[in-house]
Parts: sequence; structure tokens; C-alpha cells
Amino acid sequence: MTAPPERVLYVVTCATPAARHVGELVSLAHSEGWTICVIATPLAMRFIDQAGLEEQTGFPVRSDYKQPGTPDVLPPATAIIVGGASFNTINKWAAGISDTLALGLLTEGIGLELPLVALPFFNAAQAAHPAFNRSVRELRQAGVKVLLGDDGYTPHTPHQGSKNLSKYPWEKALRAVAALLS
Repeated sequence: MTAPPERVLYVVTCATPAARHVGELVSLAHSEGWTICVIATPLAMRFIDQAGLEEQTGFPVRSDYKQPGTPDVLPPATAIIVGGASFNTINKWAAGISDTLALGLLTEGIGLELPLVALPFFNAAQAAHPAFNRSVRELRQAGVKVLLGDDGYTPHTPHQGSKNLSKYPWEKALRAVAALLS
């Protein structure tokens, strides 16, 4: 029997254009010695290269709860990054809604006091919605590092999000996790 890895990063990704590039975060984290497991929201499965991510991480990409009584194929998380955190996920997470595996892990992560980092990806019109500011405030009060503005992601102009993916700040999320662990 082998010991579980010491540093396990769960990368949660949502149904946003950023999900198509989540492998970039996986590569960055691998280069820093992390063991990575990818968790996708059910709709994010349409955006990702599941087989490529499984080959890259060595673990299955999970998007649904396992059956009761079956062993968990993923080691326990040391930290979680939500990259391409959607407007929907941010608001549901803050409200304590746990209707997907991804949200279940995120809501539980607060109670487990795991280092949690959210790197949003949505547009400025969504960010202007009153629920968003309440949700960010709630998550930050719960200890989640939400990376917005100069510290992370500046919401893009509506209908323009896919145009700036080359500048999506994956490395800022990884640095934020390292800072939370130190």
C-alpha cells in the first residue's frame, strides 16, 4: 500500500471558455510538485478535453458523485482552485448550494478549512448583478481567496470573453494557493 501524495490540488472547472485551457493550470501545478485532480461541473464536461486531462493528471476527471460504498479514486485534497469560476458557481457556492460534485467539494472545503482560491471568468454585466458582490463578500468572509481585478481576473466585456484567454491568469491562482499554505 502506498502513502497518499502530500500535496494534492483539486482543480475545479466550470462551463466557461477558460475550461478549454485548464490543462495550462495543470501543467503549472505539476511543475511546482503538485498532484492534480480535475473536477468539472457537469456542463464543463462539454468544454474540456477529458482524455487529455486524465492522461496529464493520471486520475479520472470527476463530474458526478460516486456510488455509495465504492472506493474514492482520488486522494484527498490539500487545496482547491476553481478556475474558470462561473457566475453561477460563485453564487451557488456562496449560498451553500451543493447540487453537483464540484459544489459539494467547494462547500465542504470551507468547513474543512482547506485553502480555497476562486479565479472567476465571466463578463462585466454579470459582475454588476447585486448577487455577485454579496456572493464574493460571503466567500471572502468564509476564507475563500477570490481573485478579482489586479489580483486576478477583471470581468470582460460581454460577448468578448473568448478573445482574452491567452491572458487568463492561471499563475495568480497557483501563487494564491502557495500563499495560503505558507
